[in-house]
Amino acid sequence: MAGLDFFTIGQIVAPHGVRGDVRIYPDTDFPKRFLQMKYGYIDGKKYEVAAARLHKRVVLMKFVGVDDRNAAELLRGKELQVPREDLMPLKEGQHYIFDIIGMTAYDLQDVKLGTVTDVLRTGSNDVYVVTDDEGKEMLFAAIPDVVKSIDEESGKMVLDPPEWVDE
Repeated sequence: MAGLDFFTIGQIVAPHGVRGDVRIYPDTDFPKRFLQMKYGYIDGKKYEVAAARLHKRVVLMKFVGVDDRNAAELLRGKELQVPREDLMPLKEGQHYIFDIIGMTAYDLQDVKLGTVTDVLRTGSNDVYVVTDDEGKEMLFAAIPDVVKSIDEESGKMVLDPPEWVDE
C-alpha cells in the first residue's frame, strides 16, 4: 500500500483467551471507534476485524485469520493503525496532534517564535512546546486566550504569549 500514511490508534498488549482475540490499549480519544472498524493495519498488513468489544480500559478484538492464542501472541507489542481517511472526523477547531507538530508558531505581530516540537497532554489542557532557532523551548497552554489561530494548510499557528514569556 505505497503512499498511505498510517496513524496508530492502539497498541496490542496481549492475547485474550485461546481463540485468537487480542487486548488493545486504545491510543485515541474515540475508543468506541473500534466497535465500528471493518479493518486495521498491523506492520503494514491489512487485517479484517471479525469482532470487537470494550472491556474496562481495553478493547478486545478478533481478527479474521488469527484463530488461536499462538497467532495472537505474535501480534503482542504491535501497533494497530489506520490510514488518514479512516481517522475520526474532528469538530471545528480541533486538530490531531500529528498535524500540530511541525507547525511554525508566530506571535500577534507575525514574528516567528519557533516550531512546535511536542504537545504535552496534561489533565486540564494540552501544552504546545515551541522550540526557537537556538533550541530554546517555550511552553504555551493550548487555550483560546493563547492560541489565536491554527492553519493546517499553511502550517502556521498564531499565539498570544502571556506577558511573563521571554521572547
